Amino acid sequence: MDAADMGQDLERVLLTEEQIGTRLDELAAQIDADYAGREVLLVGVLKGAVMVMADLARRLHLPVEMDWMAVSSYGAGTTSSGVVRILKDLDADLTGRHVLIVEDIIDSGLTLSWLLSNLRTRGPASVEVATMLRKPEAAKVDVDVRYVGFDIPTDFVVGYGLDYAEKYRNLPFVGTLAPHVYTD
Repeated sequence: MDAADMGQDLERVLLTEEQIGTRLDELAAQIDADYAGREVLLVGVLKGAVMVMADLARRLHLPVEMDWMAVSSYGAGTTSSGVVRILKDLDADLTGRHVLIVEDIIDSGLTLSWLLSNLRTRGPASVEVATMLRKPEAAKVDVDVRYVGFDIPTDFVVGYGLDYAEKYRNLPFVGTLAPHVYTD
């Protein structure tokens, strides 16, 4: 799927496939340096982090394992309340492990804050966060994020794992969705 396939549903391309790839190379180099000599457990948050996790893992030169969590944060409509349910828990034991949570986007930070607290109770050696996108203006809680791909405005974005009604995840870029798609 590309921009032409979206037709009038795409307002604009915010980040190109090339920009994302270049930034992932930079993040991977930083992670390789920071975790030199250690094994890392990458924890992807489903479903959005699939693209970021796969592309980041392939760029890393250090040994990594991968595991997945699915969490649901519900509230009024499209906004998170910070009340979280685990839909799929990790298979791996975190005791003594270096854990790197991989996210597609951090919006309010409420779900991520809960997830960090939860994982830290499981006895890891360390827990850090890597995200492709962050919306600083949307933050409701302060969350320490060690690796950030891009800070973006509060626009509604899709692509590169991000969806609207389970569509557009497979776009190789990040774009803003035209308002007519989600306001009808």
